[in-house]
Amino acid sequence: MRKKIIHLDQLGGKISRRAMLGGAATAAVAIVQTASGKTIQEGVSVAELISDDPTKKIGTLAGEIGTRSAFEKVVKKPSDISSRSPLQDFYGIITPSDLHFERHHAGVPLIDPAKHELLIHGLVDKPLIFTLAELKRFPSVSRIAFLECSGNFRTGKETMSPQEICGLTSQSEWTGVKLSTLFREVGVKPNASWFLAEGSDAAVLTRSIPIKKGWDDAIIAYAQNGEALRPEQGYPVRLFLPGWEGNTSVKWLRRLELSDQPFMTREETSKYTEPIKGGKFRQFSFDMDARSIITFPSYPKKIEKGYIEIRGIAWSGRGKVAQVEVSTDAGKTWHSATLQDPILDKAHTAFRYLWQWNGDETEILSRVTDETGYRQPTFKQLTDARGGGTLGYHFNPITAWQISPDGNVLFKPETWQAYR
Repeated sequence: MRKKIIHLDQLGGKISRRAMLGGAATAAVAIVQTASGKTIQEGVSVAELISDDPTKKIGTLAGEIGTRSAFEKVVKKPSDISSRSPLQDFYGIITPSDLHFERHHAGVPLIDPAKHELLIHGLVDKPLIFTLAELKRFPSVSRIAFLECSGNFRTGKETMSPQEICGLTSQSEWTGVKLSTLFREVGVKPNASWFLAEGSDAAVLTRSIPIKKGWDDAIIAYAQNGEALRPEQGYPVRLFLPGWEGNTSVKWLRRLELSDQPFMTREETSKYTEPIKGGKFRQFSFDMDARSIITFPSYPKKIEKGYIEIRGIAWSGRGKVAQVEVSTDAGKTWHSATLQDPILDKAHTAFRYLWQWNGDETEILSRVTDETGYRQPTFKQLTDARGGGTLGYHFNPITAWQISPDGNVLFKPETWQAYR
């Protein structure tokens, strides 16, 4: 069956009538395409798409790629270098691939997978170059884990959503080959203790990684959520280091060089270090600390008196979430929330707490404890430990939402210092 594409904007918003009689006997079907890419069968007006009884109207035809409903306005908020996942709009723990956060240092390169190669050299017995096809011939592994930028923190105003506060984290099922498999293939020399990961973007982003992580759970990933990596996530191949700061999971990976010492690149000297007391800076702080955030209710939602299911996510780069506590009285008392299965290693874990709100003004907040015993700190505890009150990398404070009697929910950054 031949299909003719007609753009809706070319028709001035009108769709000409064509009788859709004869069912399968119809020789051709014209398709009207809206600016958003939505397709509509000719013979069905835009107004008729919204019907009180959809069983009485012919629907849209099957397409090559599925789309969200036109009524669902779920988007990332981009800037020049990043865009943030809309955490408040998600229902589960898997982030849709097109809503995964982005952080770039020189834009997204366009790479031909047939020409892309991964070189592994340095302190190895047998330097090798792998094509994408060759990587896919090795035994594969898949795991669900979060990815988070170490700069995943914003504050400053009441009208901030979870997306704006800490939307630089997302979770996917990552598929690829274990880096340890490739290490065995090239033969790692006994004195190798670090490796350099280098990307193919215009920034040629590089990071030094302890070789122990490579032997542990590092993945050379070529797929995400059941499909090839998106270009924004490192297509055709990336390094993925579960639980570690996102910058170390180098995208568009082209080279691994093994050495007996770190390489002291730009991204681990002038960048991705954080100040601590005594005028010093902490370097190579790879693990992402445990964190949680209530995603409902949160700004800009409005609630009504009665039973409310408080929902959120918690995660830790050091292992599994052990407990999430929720306070509905500004931190005076804490109650254990219910953790939703699956509770996975180094993964977002959903939590829920049923609360009956009586209409009084209050503040709600959450805190997580991971399986190592680490408990999410307050803003004051973080600034006291770092010194100088700086808001740098690896900030994971308890996040509070203020509920007003009219049901409006606002983010109150200055209240964080009160929770002990």
